[in-house]
Amino acid sequence: MARQPNRYTARDIQVLEGLEAVRRRPSMYIGSTDQRGLHHLIYEIVDNSIDEAMAGFCDRIDIAIHRDGHVTVSDNGRGIPIDTHARTRKSALETVMTLLHAGGKFDHEAYKVSGGLHGVGAAVVNALSSEMWVEVRRDGTVYRQDYQRGVAQGPMRKVRGEGHGHGDGTTTCFLPDPKVFPALDYDFATLVQRFREMSYLTKGVWVRFVDERQDQEVNFHFEGGIASFVRRLNKDRHVVPPQPIYVEGTLNGTIVEAAIQYNDGLSESTFSFANCINTTDGGSHLTGFRSALTRVLNDYARKQKLLKENDANLSGDDVREGLAAVISVKLPEPQFEGQTKTRLGNAEVKGQVESLVGEELSRYLEEHPPEARRIIEKCITAAHAREAARKARDLVIRKGLLEGTMLPGKLADCSERDPRHCELYIVEGDSAGGSAKQGRDRRFQAILPLRGKILNVEKARQDKIFGHAEIAAIIKALGTNIDEQFDLSRLRYHRVIIMTDADVDGSHIRTLLLTFFFRHMQDLIHAGHLYIAQPPLYRIKAGSEVKWVYSEQEKDDALKSITSRKTELQRYKGLGEMTAEQLWETTMDPNNRTILEVNVDDATKADEVFQMLMGGEVPPRRAFIQAHAKYANLDI
Repeated sequence: MARQPNRYTARDIQVLEGLEAVRRRPSMYIGSTDQRGLHHLIYEIVDNSIDEAMAGFCDRIDIAIHRDGHVTVSDNGRGIPIDTHARTRKSALETVMTLLHAGGKFDHEAYKVSGGLHGVGAAVVNALSSEMWVEVRRDGTVYRQDYQRGVAQGPMRKVRGEGHGHGDGTTTCFLPDPKVFPALDYDFATLVQRFREMSYLTKGVWVRFVDERQDQEVNFHFEGGIASFVRRLNKDRHVVPPQPIYVEGTLNGTIVEAAIQYNDGLSESTFSFANCINTTDGGSHLTGFRSALTRVLNDYARKQKLLKENDANLSGDDVREGLAAVISVKLPEPQFEGQTKTRLGNAEVKGQVESLVGEELSRYLEEHPPEARRIIEKCITAAHAREAARKARDLVIRKGLLEGTMLPGKLADCSERDPRHCELYIVEGDSAGGSAKQGRDRRFQAILPLRGKILNVEKARQDKIFGHAEIAAIIKALGTNIDEQFDLSRLRYHRVIIMTDADVDGSHIRTLLLTFFFRHMQDLIHAGHLYIAQPPLYRIKAGSEVKWVYSEQEKDDALKSITSRKTELQRYKGLGEMTAEQLWETTMDPNNRTILEVNVDDATKADEVFQMLMGGEVPPRRAFIQAHAKYANLDI
């Protein structure tokens, strides 16, 4: 009987056997098949070793990227069980490596806490690898099993010798499948940062990472744990107290650690983790930590009469100015919100963290009066500055610079009103701004020219920021406000493009703008709305042919390809040197232009770099410039 096209029956339901579902839809399990997904494979295997370390059975993890793209992860933990699983009738090793939702992280007997995907991780990596083998060392015997694209190539077998490690443990080697991943493009710096964080959060574990492709090796071992993390955040800064305040405790099965130290900066650098997962969107543990900090500092300030009876309480903003802190919790049943696990949702953790941090922080302040007084004085200074900023903000609001319908006078707006189709070019100088206004597509492109260099917000409080005309114009044009008042839903342009000259001044202005967006509109970056325009460096004319090139290497290659014709070479240092038509053709036409999206994969590193380049301490900036001067290509 012929099948009717509109009928929906059991025959339409596909059943994917084994790990076939993972190979069919890899992004559902690892997020993407680009570099981030590639790194995710490594993290899943390393997380299993970290789980062994958190359980107290492992103190060494070796990670290697080999020249041919294979990755090896080895630890000295207990080793994956090798006895026969009662339900699958296969070895526990094969069960874990070939079945989803099979692992030792469900009943909390083998693992009290875990950061992995509850047994899914290793099987997913296996499914997405063209080849993989696992060696298990248990009680002096070495066992091995090989796989191809998630399928075991035979039963687990005993092998002679000591395998690829000493003592008990597990070694996993895999090659990501080229049918899934377009390129085996591992980024050494990104991986280093992840492994450094893991080492901070797992006190005492030794992590060795070798990249054979570049002959690079790093080793991490932090007996101080997250206190060492905070010391790194505050490197080259003036701090109070001299050593981070360290809090540790367990309540109802949740292990809570926090490290707290203030610096002389204006920005907060607080990082939160749950079961060694970086919860970039915070969650209940971060909320509990901040509540405890604000309550305890206010209570101490009142008790010591550092706040007078008529003084308002310190706000959360006041007590977090210049704060560097790490909050880490480890719990049996973490409830992460979203596939990427960026926010912890366990409601009970808020009270647990608030109770433990509040109690230990109160004890520290009572036992260290000089340090406590300096912290409170810093917070009170921040409160006074906040009040001055509020008055400045109220003033500019009354003048219509941030609220209402009046847009900045220098803004050449577009006619399109749907923000999804609109873009704003923030342009250096009136001359370039004039060319951009003439050359743009007025339907969807708006132009905001800046006069001179904007304020360095790394060294300025809100009152100065709101009082700076160029920054106030940016805030008003975007419509989002800043900091705690930032509202992404009010963004008027979904592409904000920084366009500056290709010289030293242009680079400086771009850095000042990036500092402003990172410190005061970071969600704009995380949402993928900030870009950098790439104007050409050279115009090459050979006969009737004109070619625009965007780098020195591209210029050299283009000149080599021209052998017999007369060549004219023009260098563009400033956007204003181009006509409106040229600026549109090379830098603003969506069909031809190149724009770079700004993103923050490593918030810790970004925070460190902005502070070092734009902060008040000169020696670290001088050292950075001396170390990297050979890489600079500057037109002065």
